[in-house]
Amino acid sequence: MLTQEENGAMAASLDELKAYLRIARDDEDGVLTDLLRGAAALCEQFVGQWLIVRAARETVAAGAGWQRLMATPVVSIVSMAAVDAGGVETVLPVDAYAIDIDAAGDGWVRVTRGGDWRGLIVRYRAGMAVDMDGLPEALRQGIVRLAAEHFMARGTESAAPPAVVSALWRPYRRMRLS
Repeated sequence: MLTQEENGAMAASLDELKAYLRIARDDEDGVLTDLLRGAAALCEQFVGQWLIVRAARETVAAGAGWQRLMATPVVSIVSMAAVDAGGVETVLPVDAYAIDIDAAGDGWVRVTRGGDWRGLIVRYRAGMAVDMDGLPEALRQGIVRLAAEHFMARGTESAAPPAVVSALWRPYRRMRLS
């Protein structure tokens, strides 16, 4: 199970979207901000990576085999804790586990010292950039264009996202085979 901390950072700016739509007034800012967040979430699903760095908490199986973390790209693995049969969480000492972040940004963890644990709780940070300025321009442009498309298509159910959005995002897409 993966949970993430919402850090409030946006993947594209409200000013960018308003400039793209040629909107000067402020009365639609709430709607536009929500559309940007939704477009960023769709972008993350499409590319298979978190855009803005934020904290994650994930429960993985306890064992000597390597376990891959779900969110990518992993920036740092902060801590690991074992959960016993009673649900009690105990922070593991550094010498009781091994961690690795590979060149692709996948995070890996495993236990090096045995115990009777039901699972491991891994706390880590993942994301492509600290803020929107660190994201590739194509990702930001796609987010702005998708948010603009949703804004202009309000009230119509037949609106389809423009093909240019997936063309902008495709080079950053990471897919996993099960």
